[in-house]
Amino acid sequence: MKLNKIFKWGMVVLILISLAILVWGFTAGFAEGNVAKQPTNVLLTWAAIMIGIALFCWIVIGLIISVANNPKSLVRMGIVVVGIAAVVLIAFLLAKGTPLPNPTVTATPGDLKLTDTILNLTLFAGVGAILAIIVGEIRLAIANKK
Repeated sequence: MKLNKIFKWGMVVLILISLAILVWGFTAGFAEGNVAKQPTNVLLTWAAIMIGIALFCWIVIGLIISVANNPKSLVRMGIVVVGIAAVVLIAFLLAKGTPLPNPTVTATPGDLKLTDTILNLTLFAGVGAILAIIVGEIRLAIANKK
């Protein structure tokens, strides 16, 4: 019961921080020259922090619950983490990091490589979702026929 309250209030705090950053970004203005860089950078940094918190919670809480329920599931979770790391590595290796055609926008080669990696991961996730839907429907149709 106490753990549920901790999660509930932690989620409320994160939502309030996100809302405050969003309101600040809109009041500071996202589309006004150089001033727009600060709110945008803060929003992107906060999004990365939220993703990091989610991944940390998924791994740590999943680890605690899986060890408590079934110690052998720890191996399966390790395989999933290694699989995700392999997909991210493949996306990174496929990322070209070519310069932008717009000469007014400057980015470092590392930024370009990271952006291409994220785009590759988005592509992989989208294709994976579509394939999961197709395979799921085929399996459902086969299961209903029997």
